[in-house]
Amino acid sequence: MAKKDYYDVLGVQKGASADEIKKAYRQKAKELHPDRNSDNPDAETRFKEANEAYEVLKDADMKAAYDRYGHAAFEGGMGGGGRPGGGFGQQGDFASAFSDVFDDLFGDFMGGGRAGGRQRAARGADLRYNLRVTLEEAYNGLQKTINVPTSVQCDACEGSGAEGGAEPTTCPTCSGMGKVRAQQGFFTVERTCPTCSGLGQIIKNPCRTCGGQGRVQKDRALSVNIPPGVETGTRIRLAGEGEAGMRGGPSGDLYIFLDVAPHELFQRDGTVLQCRVPVSMTAAALGGDIEVPTIDGGRSRVKIPPGSQSGRQMRLRGKGMPSLRGGGHGDMFIELAVETPVNLTSRQKELLQEFEDLSEENNPESHSFFKSVKTFWDSMKG
Repeated sequence: MAKKDYYDVLGVQKGASADEIKKAYRQKAKELHPDRNSDNPDAETRFKEANEAYEVLKDADMKAAYDRYGHAAFEGGMGGGGRPGGGFGQQGDFASAFSDVFDDLFGDFMGGGRAGGRQRAARGADLRYNLRVTLEEAYNGLQKTINVPTSVQCDACEGSGAEGGAEPTTCPTCSGMGKVRAQQGFFTVERTCPTCSGLGQIIKNPCRTCGGQGRVQKDRALSVNIPPGVETGTRIRLAGEGEAGMRGGPSGDLYIFLDVAPHELFQRDGTVLQCRVPVSMTAAALGGDIEVPTIDGGRSRVKIPPGSQSGRQMRLRGKGMPSLRGGGHGDMFIELAVETPVNLTSRQKELLQEFEDLSEENNPESHSFFKSVKTFWDSMKG
């Protein structure tokens, strides 16, 4: 079967420049890579054809020979310093061609190539701090100082990790790349350098204070601004206040997670507050005014309508929690709980009995219920 024209394989014109040829090959390699085409049996063959074409066209002498003699330039008998071996099945040729665009091709799979593999200074980890506040503090907001155990930059070496602040030296194993390569059959595999752990540098004389880490453990006192309206689950981010980076790297962030403690009087639902207020049976029957507390420490007078029942709610507008993102305050709801008197004296019992005898028409809900019960029993008998 006749070989395909190398220029057609890569999709370029015969007079294409070296940069155009490399760019075309990079696109073809990404498009046809077997890892991306597991369901296409032709992809691997076309992938090898692209590698073979690039191996020839990337070399100026081989390209000149191919332009003059075509495929015959590499089949023996023709001059021009043809490539040994005739075919493109040898691993060495594949590795040579593939290495030129290894970084571009595997950038999509491995998160970067040679330039991205080296990290001279690793970023510090993000930290979490759990902070409990009262409902009053969540209402008013506050400035609070917290103590956070974390890693901070070593002052002795100024974060470099080297004694006296000396500069680290280039890792001899990976030549500062942070990664090493090894040939494994058909592929060239790239791994993190075992000597420098991917940093690309080593420290010959580690700092005695931090042991070469460039950071030490220390408690830090931080002032935190907690805005009004926070609730359980609210997260506050303090940029750069997390763990210090290794060897002078940037610090991570500190995330403060808030938990609002339960309150003795109020229950919260977003910006809405609820307060359950017990009232006497007499006050609920006759009506009147009562004083209720508000979260800001004040008092509000609430008028109870005569004949109020347990569970009745009344609204106090704007007496709830502030909105964290602005927009005013929520409302507060008063829920009445009519209380039955206990520990009655003999005289109180007499008065209540007398009241009961005179109250047949004063309990409409009870009268309606027992009427329905009588109807139900009569229907069952029938």
